[in-house]
Amino acid sequence: RALGSFLGLFFTLVGLPGTWRIVFSASLVKLIWPASMDWWALIVLLLLAVLAEVAEFLSSAAGAAKRGGARAGLIGSVGGGLAGAIMGTVLILIPIVGTIVGGIIGAAAGAFIAERGVSQRTWREAGSIAQGAAVGRALATIIKSGFALIMGAVAVTAALVA
Repeated sequence: RALGSFLGLFFTLVGLPGTWRIVFSASLVKLIWPASMDWWALIVLLLLAVLAEVAEFLSSAAGAAKRGGARAGLIGSVGGGLAGAIMGTVLILIPIVGTIVGGIIGAAAGAFIAERGVSQRTWREAGSIAQGAAVGRALATIIKSGFALIMGAVAVTAALVA
């Protein structure tokens, strides 16, 4: 039971949908062993997963927007963060670190390219927005990992109490 929660935390750290992995694992446990967990725990886990997604989106968007980023920069940041996380995982062979660093660099690069190319910002403006996107992506990873940690504790506690 706890393994699914810990895998969810790990998935979140590497940029995968770990919070949803925790919800899925807890739901599977509930279906296979109905007495192993109360329904309230699944509802709490689902709500926390939704809140984690909202917090991640708002944090990522806020980083670029705080520096004056346009819609193109926000979209570039999200796409670049995803591409960077994948490339970081492959190119930086240190588990978790490569994904996180790649995601941060990718978010900055995506925002910079979009702001410079689509929004026609100056080099300085695009650089500032890219820096904000990188900070936003780093904060998003920390925030979502915190949610995953709380969700793992809820899932394990619910399984122990039932």
